[in-house]
Amino acid sequence: MTGRVLFMDDEETICMVASALLQRLGFTPVTVPDGATAVAAYEEAIKYGEPFKLVIMDLTVPGGMGGKEAMEHLLKIDPRVRAIVSSGYSSDPVLSSYRAHGFRGVVPKPYKLTDLLRTIRAVLEEKA
Repeated sequence: MTGRVLFMDDEETICMVASALLQRLGFTPVTVPDGATAVAAYEEAIKYGEPFKLVIMDLTVPGGMGGKEAMEHLLKIDPRVRAIVSSGYSSDPVLSSYRAHGFRGVVPKPYKLTDLLRTIRAVLEEKA
């Protein structure tokens, strides 16, 4: 698997771990700290002809735009965006109804390479 992946999480350590995992899977990760930055990076990538193959976003960003709100913006920019929601809080209702919010997959934290790989494959193989 190859391509650029936009990864959003407010915790730098999680971004570093996810970036290393994504590189091991063959992707080129771009990490951002919040939803607003993710939306801007996604728009810029399209503008410059280097779109992201996949977006992985944390659901909750204290004091900033989280994944749910960012997804609303991304869907307006690109209704075919392939996005995965991620969270350490398994009780959030968005996780159980992720498709209703435009996400195509969900992966729990802490990340396990096998879970991440399985979810990424499923999302990328799904028809647009």
